Amino acid sequence: MKIPHEVLKIIEDIRTMRVRGAGKIARTAAKALIIASEEYRGTSLKEYLTYMELIAERLKNARPTAVSLPNAVNYVLSRLKKASMEPSSTLNKAKFIVRESANDFIKRSFEAIKKIGEIGSKRISDGEVILTHCNSTAALSVIITAHHQGKHIEVFATETRPKFQGHITAKILAKEGIPITLIPDSAVRYFMKDIDKVIVGADTVTANGAVVNKVGTSLIALAAHEARVRVFVAAETYKFSPATVLGELVMIEERDPTEVVPPEYLYENPEVIVRNPAFDVTPPEYIDAIITEKGIIPPQAAILILEEEYGWVLKDYFIKELNFAEES
Repeated sequence: MKIPHEVLKIIEDIRTMRVRGAGKIARTAAKALIIASEEYRGTSLKEYLTYMELIAERLKNARPTAVSLPNAVNYVLSRLKKASMEPSSTLNKAKFIVRESANDFIKRSFEAIKKIGEIGSKRISDGEVILTHCNSTAALSVIITAHHQGKHIEVFATETRPKFQGHITAKILAKEGIPITLIPDSAVRYFMKDIDKVIVGADTVTANGAVVNKVGTSLIALAAHEARVRVFVAAETYKFSPATVLGELVMIEERDPTEVVPPEYLYENPEVIVRNPAFDVTPPEYIDAIITEKGIIPPQAAILILEEEYGWVLKDYFIKELNFAEES
């Protein structure tokens, strides 16, 4: 069966960043699995499982860096595969599992953001100036929750070139009535002397506590470290990467150079190479704490979250590795 048009559109929207933000990408992918499942018109459970695995792979390949995307897809598919191995499994039951699992993931995602806001806001004091980068729903939840608690805070937001996600952040905070200043990314070190705390989101948290986030995050963390400003990362636990426990590296996505310069520049200057990495890696020693829905942890404790949340996944990984070694 062909992939439904609506699902193909979602995949393209994720790939082209019409759908952006790790959490929103994950929830949208879960929604795509529901649509794909409901659109399946065959009668074979085996063919349905193959079809859903195809959809899952297409979704996961849309953006290679944000681990929230494969984690959301695997959350649903792992439950589908487990249910399909039961003797009483049927096509209708399989479709039910996909719908329930995807909706459960979406619900948990929204609940996580709310909880992160409640937990993280306790680390913000009245009168503080906060710096944020890009457009993180989790980071915004912390800042806005603190504001709703009556704390008088001010925020500096980077533009976040080349896609200018910081403009969205500034607009949201302004609507909340929070004093907001928008600055160029390159001005971060200049303004760091005025900042009390840095709060950013994450696309991926690795096993050793390193954070993969929008490009520019590592430079902000470095400037904060130099100025002795504390750095907090707000991240749902589904942004923790189980594969990194086994030493698998996070692929850093590089996007179209025309996001940086117009096409005519490339045509007129063919000798100029333009590179456009979408993310960078901030080492754990530049991060004071990671705010999750389960509590605030030091980055070095990321492995504990992974063992708790993804122990069953890690077990499967190890079994596959052992089988591969034996076959070799």
